[in-house]
Amino acid sequence: MDSDSQAKSPISASTLTDENVPSLDQRSLYFNRELSWLQFNRRVLEEAQNESNPLLERVKFLAIFANNLDEFFMIRVSGLLKQTEAGAFNGSPDGMAPADQLLMIRRELLIQLAEEDRCWQQGLLPQLRMAGIRILPYKELNRKQRLLLKHHFELEIFPTLTPLAFDPGHPFPHISNLSLNLAIIIHDPEHGEGFARLKIPDSTPRLITVHGEEPGDLDYKKHPVNDFVFIEDVITANLDMLFQSIEVKAAYAFRITRNADFEIEEDEASDLLASIQESVGMRRFGLAIRLEVDKTMPKTMRELLMNNLHLEPGQVYTIHKPIGMASFLELTKIERPDLKYPPLRPAAGSLNHGKNIFAVIRNHDLMLYHPYDSFAPVVDFLSEAARDPNVLAIKQTLYRVGANSPIVQALMEARENGKQVAALVELKARFDEENNIGWAQALERAGVHVVYGLLGLKTHAKICLVIRRESSGLNRYIHLSTGNYNVVTSRIYSDFSYFTCDPLIGADISDLFNALTGYSRKTEYHKIWVAPGMIRQRLIALIEREICRHRQHHDGYIAFKMNSLVDKDCIMALYQASQAGVKIDLQVRGICCLRPGIPGVSENIKVTSIVGRFLEHSRIYYFHNGGADDLFLGSADLMPRNLDRRIEILFPIADLHLKTILIRHVLSIHLNDNVKAQVLCADGHHEKITSGAEQPEINSQSWMLEHQGLFLGNESNNEAVYPLVAAMQDDTPPKEEGKA
Repeated sequence: MDSDSQAKSPISASTLTDENVPSLDQRSLYFNRELSWLQFNRRVLEEAQNESNPLLERVKFLAIFANNLDEFFMIRVSGLLKQTEAGAFNGSPDGMAPADQLLMIRRELLIQLAEEDRCWQQGLLPQLRMAGIRILPYKELNRKQRLLLKHHFELEIFPTLTPLAFDPGHPFPHISNLSLNLAIIIHDPEHGEGFARLKIPDSTPRLITVHGEEPGDLDYKKHPVNDFVFIEDVITANLDMLFQSIEVKAAYAFRITRNADFEIEEDEASDLLASIQESVGMRRFGLAIRLEVDKTMPKTMRELLMNNLHLEPGQVYTIHKPIGMASFLELTKIERPDLKYPPLRPAAGSLNHGKNIFAVIRNHDLMLYHPYDSFAPVVDFLSEAARDPNVLAIKQTLYRVGANSPIVQALMEARENGKQVAALVELKARFDEENNIGWAQALERAGVHVVYGLLGLKTHAKICLVIRRESSGLNRYIHLSTGNYNVVTSRIYSDFSYFTCDPLIGADISDLFNALTGYSRKTEYHKIWVAPGMIRQRLIALIEREICRHRQHHDGYIAFKMNSLVDKDCIMALYQASQAGVKIDLQVRGICCLRPGIPGVSENIKVTSIVGRFLEHSRIYYFHNGGADDLFLGSADLMPRNLDRRIEILFPIADLHLKTILIRHVLSIHLNDNVKAQVLCADGHHEKITSGAEQPEINSQSWMLEHQGLFLGNESNNEAVYPLVAAMQDDTPPKEEGKA
């Protein structure tokens, strides 16, 4: 059997016996990473199709699906194209060659894009109209509406437009990444048929409001605006103003996607900040990798674009209008609370109840679960540190902090107050480079010691260290997180915040910062696990320990919750645990290359995925360990990039109270979700979970909203719920580390 057919051949449960259990190196035991990601994005699309979601939230999911796909082409597909052109092979565990992956990606995408079109044309568009939000074809507008739009075009749009001709005297124009364009066919009485390209301006909303009144008589409060028309339709209807005395025969929308995955030779870059600024600017000029065209565009024009953009037919996607649905996020700004999720009101309980926050942390560790718990205490922690006269220094990593960041403001305030402040700002955070460059420069102007990261590695760990002088001497206070220091995403992503003054963790974090900002080469730490180097090794060691315990006591159990599972060594260790009889629950939101349910290999592994209102972003690694539970949180997914090419940390939760809540009320609820969760099958597709007649429906995100404040002392929310495994069905809490 050749490698390609072997990579694609499914394993049938009926054909495997104990005698012919495959080697764990067999390629068919692993799902392809890119195809697995496409299945994740399909689940996002299913949320847009799900009529139990509020209407405008479904529109948001459709926009997210489209935006995800744009990034997938810019990074992943562009990488496969480069491998194909270079004749390289990336050695992925499934063994599929890059050219075959591109073929399979296109095959799957054609199906998904057809579903996306049906979701919009037959589902959302008519339902929006019924709800009073109408996106009108230009031909349906009455005369007064057209005149008003013409007036708007003359004042707000026409001055920004620049038609670019294409003929022997005018070279083919540059078309920037993800810009929406019109390909225009004109007929000149003297020169015959010609072609022009017109870029739709980014500065103007995609959806233009349609009014029925005269321009000077609009009263937005008396006349709620719910009618819209696409900007490209407004421009097309008024092209005669741009091509005067020339016949405009037709105009067709199109869009291109360019390679945005630029590698920086860091060892040759004398100025990393300047190099990244340059690479961000180059994204507009990367090689074209995808062309999306209006289905009505004639073949001759498609070929003209393909030839000048150097694209193959397999890189062209014909789309029903509209092209570029990521812009539909504009619709979610409409003030229609009846068509959205109820407002999020995170638990705002105080961590310190008016006391000094450092005194509270000295008393016991603290935990928050965002977005169900407010992110404000994290900001307050830094703000109090900035103003506390006993605080001497603050050290912080910043990956994606967002705009108008109170975290950055607190760091600058701390510097103004005379404290030593060091910030590692990861300039290589993809698609946040410009924002991070701006913050790095602002912090430097404020006198903060700014470090851009380690050579060849991204710093993805989320760490804050506060050094405070106290009567006992200098003490360290630490905040660790599974998510970014970003107020906006803290209301969208589910993540944990952990506050501690554990001396050993404090010493570890100090050593790690010394490695990040200086030349320390420390590789061993007391409590935290650091990648590269430690995380894969330690996780596999604990998996092997669970195997050994299970062989003796038959109580082995492992539960991981993460974003992605790709790393082959970790997958093989989980396969070995399953073969030994250890029960394993994996909740993987996105990419999962592990194939569950294979007799003799992975029949003891269950994989689920939750896609819902909030993006499941936290990472939890749990080992039953005979009841002496080991539980780790952190920033790392089980992917080669996280374990080998990023600075990541996992940290243990030793506090008995916090550990009990995490296991019995957070992890167990998510693993028992039977509303939003879908189970991964051996053939790669996901199935919805059907709850039994006696089993109540469990929507984990809804449950968390109803039981906010789990870590804030709300005892009424701490009743025991669904245990992880049968071995844990008694009501005894987990044992403390080191105790029998």
